[in-house]
Amino acid sequence: MPSPAASASLPTLERVDIPLGDRSYPILIGAGLFDDPQTYGIVPQAASALIVSNTTVAPLYAQGLRQALAGRFRQVHLLELPDGEVYKNLETLNLIFDALLGHGSDRKTVLFALGGGVVGDMTGFAAASYMRGVPFVQVPTTLLAQVDSSVGGKTAINHPLGKNMIGAFYQPQLVVCDLATLQTLPPRELSAGLAEVIKYGPIHDMAFLDWIEANIDALVARDPAALAHAVKRSCEIKALVVGQDERETGLRAILNFGHTFGHAIESGLGYGEWLHGEAVGCGMVMAARLSQRLGGVDAAFVERLTRLIQRAGLPTVGPDLGAERYLELMRVDKKSEGGEIRFVVIDKPGSAIMRGAPDALVREVLAHSCAAA
Repeated sequence: MPSPAASASLPTLERVDIPLGDRSYPILIGAGLFDDPQTYGIVPQAASALIVSNTTVAPLYAQGLRQALAGRFRQVHLLELPDGEVYKNLETLNLIFDALLGHGSDRKTVLFALGGGVVGDMTGFAAASYMRGVPFVQVPTTLLAQVDSSVGGKTAINHPLGKNMIGAFYQPQLVVCDLATLQTLPPRELSAGLAEVIKYGPIHDMAFLDWIEANIDALVARDPAALAHAVKRSCEIKALVVGQDERETGLRAILNFGHTFGHAIESGLGYGEWLHGEAVGCGMVMAARLSQRLGGVDAAFVERLTRLIQRAGLPTVGPDLGAERYLELMRVDKKSEGGEIRFVVIDKPGSAIMRGAPDALVREVLAHSCAAA
């Protein structure tokens, strides 16, 4: 794979298309996009739009987006939600419906999700549900949302018993990845996003994993060219997978590498205690160890991946919830079938499958991967 040298120059506009027939849409990647009116030329015009953001992101970017949309909509409303995974629930979702109904929004009203994965997931679910479906646009402002959660139409809220258990597949009209927003991310959020970037290597593209290893310091330092390549290549891989399996009946499940363990960590600790990307990073170490025990990779591969996740600033040792609690939480996972936990494992470097694993083997992995209480 061509490896763009790290440089301080601003990246040019890139475009990746999600091929889904009449529901196809572009992902635009570049700097200075979100507040440029031309960015939204393909978005249907309507009487009103609602920007859904949170109390952290809105003060930084809502005014710029509002001005960019002023020429397309007579009214542009703003809703600021509380910030954090702990608020990704039915009560907060209802605030979006309250705003839509309060403004007299009709079926042509366009929702704009301005924020990270929580804002994007909830806004998308609201768009899928309000009047049985209104258009929406993703304007992700975190690395994790740009490379993963804003792309592909998965929308959801959490339930106390399981993460993302209530939701819908509903595609946006457009995804706008403005790389300039990544410069304001807290370091912890940047690292969380790198987990989802790293994920694409072991499951699909080992050349990309080589590139990430060579450029991880530049990525952590927020080099614009390195971030641009990471976002673009991640979106290309996700577009390839989603284009073949929109509703996760088969291939798309590989994108959940590390997520079965990761979701258990998030649910077990309490939503928001660890960021989603932190839990996925640690979950990938566990999933790699399980893959090794199932014969898919060797110890050197596990060590290589673990070292890279550490260099990205992510945890590699899981919380000690107890093996039985992990197993209980993982049985609630959406990939489970008939009570059997199904894991995304690496069957060879650059390739992943979904399969079950004996509980005894999973307990071994957990014993090796979790901190002592």
